Amino acid sequence: MKKVIVASKNGVKIDAARIAFEQSLPQKEFEFIGISVPSGVSDQPMTERETYEGAANRVVNAKREVPDADFWVAFEGGLEDKNGEMESCVWVIVESASGKVGKAQTARFYLPESVAELVRGGKELGEADDIVFGLSNSKQANGSVGILTKDLIPRREYYVHAAILALIPFANPDLY
Repeated sequence: MKKVIVASKNGVKIDAARIAFEQSLPQKEFEFIGISVPSGVSDQPMTERETYEGAANRVVNAKREVPDADFWVAFEGGLEDKNGEMESCVWVIVESASGKVGKAQTARFYLPESVAELVRGGKELGEADDIVFGLSNSKQANGSVGILTKDLIPRREYYVHAAILALIPFANPDLY
């Protein structure tokens, strides 16, 4: 059984990693363990570069924490202000014990101005969503993507697609 370390204790991210691995590499069996490791970036990354760096740092820190794993996976959500609008996305990075790396990004979507204003004022996205939409701890549940799509795209599925894309090099070892 292959050990996969997910650099988060968030159940949505662990489930997304599990589904992506099981679908992309169905011939293997996996054990998934979520751990909390620092991203080394802001609690709310505010550029694509910072978001990517957060995911990359989480992989490095997960490897330090659990060096005997077969894979390390990190999901890092972030925002970017572009031309007065705020877009949201998540970077997913997967690294294997052999050093092979896969990476992908979710689709991007734009936040309502009411949420963006709160983020610009210093709130994290999950906190801003809770305020605007009258929710509690939405970042551990359906998140912005689920809220704004009325769960047509649940947060877990939003992450699964990007994780499957990040696993392309592992599902196609002869090409990468």
